[in-house]
Amino acid sequence: MMPEDIILKPVLTEKAMDGIADKRYTFTVLRSANKTQIKTAVEQMFGVKVAGVNTVTRRGKLKRMGRNEGYTPTTKKAVITLKEDSKPIEVFNSLM
Repeated sequence: MMPEDIILKPVLTEKAMDGIADKRYTFTVLRSANKTQIKTAVEQMFGVKVAGVNTVTRRGKLKRMGRNEGYTPTTKKAVITLKEDSKPIEVFNSLM
């Protein structure tokens, strides 16, 4: 599996932006990916050294449109912590 298949998009919330100063980056990832796959994908894509990976699976919410109801997609989020001697990810530098 390619790294581009595992890392789907960055999360751009206030809480995620607060972690950038501490070298903590948040991404939406493939639901079937485990922590080891996420770690190697981030290291290959951005050329950084990863210290740790924390993951959260968010269940989809029940939504209604009139009398029809269904669920939004279930997503998985990964919080990546870089090592102290690692360089920061340049994609997030322009957002600060």
